[in-house]
Amino acid sequence: MPELPEVETTVRGLAHHLEGKRIERVVLNRPDMRFPFPPNLVQVVTGASVVGLGRRAKYGLIHTDRAATIVFHLGMSGRWRIDPDGIGKHDHLVLETAGHRFALCDPRRFGFVDLVDREALDAWPAFAAMGPEPLGPGLTVEHLRSALKGRTASIKLMLLDQRIVAGLGNIYVCEALFRARIDPRKAAGKLSRPALDRLVPAIRQVLEEAIKQGGSSLRDYARPSGELGYFASRFDVYDREGQPCRAPCKGTVRRIVQGGRSTWFCPSCQR
Repeated sequence: MPELPEVETTVRGLAHHLEGKRIERVVLNRPDMRFPFPPNLVQVVTGASVVGLGRRAKYGLIHTDRAATIVFHLGMSGRWRIDPDGIGKHDHLVLETAGHRFALCDPRRFGFVDLVDREALDAWPAFAAMGPEPLGPGLTVEHLRSALKGRTASIKLMLLDQRIVAGLGNIYVCEALFRARIDPRKAAGKLSRPALDRLVPAIRQVLEEAIKQGGSSLRDYARPSGELGYFASRFDVYDREGQPCRAPCKGTVRRIVQGGRSTWFCPSCQR
């Protein structure tokens, strides 16, 4: 599933070609993806100009001059294609400007699109209860300390809780916990202040590096340009079960299951 760096990379790729442009044509090639398309999507967006793009957690935002924002989620296999050679059966939404065509391709149709009043974005159900952005000023040691106080669930599962931090996914939580040398099985409420001091910058660093590398191309994900992301080649623990730890601890990466999700970590240096 595309995670925060993949969505950020997608938004930046779209912005380069779409920001400031007028959407001259909107085509829906099916009535729905995971959910039905908004009934007024074509009417509202056709003729609108894109005044900016953004991201909230794992959602992309396309702001228009009609006070409406297109919110998209890439689901399991979604991605935007810019100027594709042709429109395929999995290109469910197409936006056209004077110079470009943007096709939202999603073979599995777990993604979706909504149209939200820009002034009401913070109250949109998916956003209303979200925690701070991991790359924004709201993610601080003090925030984590307060949010995790008394929690007996593992730190891995708590970091995946969007109410604690918005947008963190399995890949980058595993990688951040490794960099912070924190055992993913440890009760979140028992993390020490020094551990939290290591964790906050580790989260930021791993996300920033992944964005710089264009994300991680796992299965179907690629950038809007069609290029692949290369951060997967830098994984320290994710999907490296049985391989030597890259820290000088002589440990071996182990895989366990937490909350139905795989967790990779080094039991020698993550404590």
